Amino acid sequence: MRGLVRAGLIVLAAIQVVLGVWTLLFPASFYNDVPTVDWTPPYSEHLFRDFGGATLGLAVVVIAAAIWLERRLVIVALLAYLAFSFPHAIFHAEHLEGDSPVLSAGLLIAVVLSVLLPFGVIALAVRALPRRTVT
Repeated sequence: MRGLVRAGLIVLAAIQVVLGVWTLLFPASFYNDVPTVDWTPPYSEHLFRDFGGATLGLAVVVIAAAIWLERRLVIVALLAYLAFSFPHAIFHAEHLEGDSPVLSAGLLIAVVLSVLLPFGVIALAVRALPRRTVT
């Protein structure tokens, strides 16, 4: 089960690294090329670069959790992930009218998975990783 916890963390970290690098280094491309992002204009290079940096910061925490697999660190990293992914999913669930039904359905599935996966990894971590005692 520890392997599944680590795999889930690696998947989530990889997503954050890709998004973070893309929005930090190529903010206009992210805005123009990712479906649904341009549904809520205007474009702001400053905002996208800041988001990219914050996303990479989150990736660092999730990567650290994958490396050390300490129960508290894993749970805190995933709660930090959920602090973004949960409101993000709610926003998109309420704003699906911008494109085709197929794209909207795909988006909804992706953002719901971005919430369910961290919750699932937390559940695995609680079972698979030992609780550390404070000395």
